[in-house]
Amino acid sequence: MTTATHSDIEALYTAHHGWLRTWLHRKLGCSFDAADLAQDTFVRVISSDQRKEALSLLREPRAYLSTIAKGLMVDMFRRRSLEQAWLEALATLPEETAISPEERFVILEALQRLDALLDALPEKVRTVFLMSQLDGMTYADIACRMNLSLRTVKRYMQQGFVQCLTLML
Repeated sequence: MTTATHSDIEALYTAHHGWLRTWLHRKLGCSFDAADLAQDTFVRVISSDQRKEALSLLREPRAYLSTIAKGLMVDMFRRRSLEQAWLEALATLPEETAISPEERFVILEALQRLDALLDALPEKVRTVFLMSQLDGMTYADIACRMNLSLRTVKRYMQQGFVQCLTLML
């Protein structure tokens, strides 16, 4: 497979950046977010050798670009939702336990990284891990509820913990 050249990427950008920005603006209703996501879409294309190779075979560039942009939109909405939930939780704290803006930023960044790490887990592994850690369920209860062996639940938990440990490193 051949990798796209600089001129191939430039041609793709020139031909479709305006369209993508307009398409995103219609979806988001915000020209600033649309411009950011359009730019991020092209950054994704040019920063991945696998994507550069795909460009040489591309027949529907707008479908390809919109697929990447949709994934970035989902990430943006997830990040904003997580941030909003955190801010709402902070608002319920008494003033004397309130944290500084710097601490708030560090915590939000850690939550976003944790969310991305957990999202990278297979669905069953993530579900088992969250049932244990958020719902406080025992491994035996999880095994019964999900119709899994206790050994499988332990293996899934190990995968979840390993994924979380990568956040700490």
